Amino acid sequence: MNLTDLRIFVSVARSPSLAAAAQETHLTPSAVSKALKRLEENVGMPLFDRSAKALALNQSGTFLLARAQTLLALADQARADLLGGRAAIDCRVGGPAVLLWRHGRAVGDALQPWPQASLRMQAMFEDEALAALLRGDLNAAIVTQEAIEGRGEQLSEEWVVTPLGSVVQHLVGGKQHPLVRQLSAAGRRRRGTTKAAEGGVLQATTEQVLAHDFACPPRSMFCGVQRGARSDGWRDDQLPRRIRYWTDDIHLLLGFVKSGAALAYLPDFALEDEELVRIHVSDCAYQCVEQVALVWNKAHAAEWLHGLAKSVAGALDQ
Repeated sequence: MNLTDLRIFVSVARSPSLAAAAQETHLTPSAVSKALKRLEENVGMPLFDRSAKALALNQSGTFLLARAQTLLALADQARADLLGGRAAIDCRVGGPAVLLWRHGRAVGDALQPWPQASLRMQAMFEDEALAALLRGDLNAAIVTQEAIEGRGEQLSEEWVVTPLGSVVQHLVGGKQHPLVRQLSAAGRRRRGTTKAAEGGVLQATTEQVLAHDFACPPRSMFCGVQRGARSDGWRDDQLPRRIRYWTDDIHLLLGFVKSGAALAYLPDFALEDEELVRIHVSDCAYQCVEQVALVWNKAHAAEWLHGLAKSVAGALDQ
């Protein structure tokens, strides 16, 4: 058997159809079918149960799939290490969109020593990302520590967990929001100046905050579980809000906040956007904090992946 046919076999095994596998491998469906036939002739048995509508892995195909993924990973590792900075790396990193947003730039910067590298950031919820890593579909996953601990015995012994710090949720408003304008004006009067403090945190009470509409995702931004008003980490059991806008699309949610239509409870790195302002709720005793990590497979990792993990972790200290 040859590596090219094994790559096509793996693509077919994880694709919804032969046509989808052909598109992924940049081949015609006929060429994909011929590669599968060659491989089956080579191993001496069929690897799929065939029907008019689909191909489904049989027991032999399932057995071969895990070994094919290992062989391909080792081949890619050897090639990348031999070529060094000339390697054409296909880096695939998956995780919740909000965490890719936070770490995407650092991952891209870590790949600068490999000018032939390409980076695929694949948005998916945590369990899906860890499952894809286990299948070999990803090089690394960015997830919360809670997701890692939740897998328990299913956590692969070959995985390395590289801490990437914490994510802290903050109450955020747009500069045009009525409460932000009110608090900013009050702060200027106290300081006796017409200018607001650069990068300042506005102070508000729960009574002031809860008088305004909120935007909130109906599902957790990390695990995707439908949690309603608890999805963003705000304690609605203690401080019930009036949630007017519901959306899982982080960019749409940010649009409601930036326009001044709503407040939101968002990760701290959202405040890198100059249109957003942090509001500290002075009489609120809790804070939502998530620990984040990069998870990757040390058994199949080329030197570039070791370097990437170290670089992304180090970026937090800069």
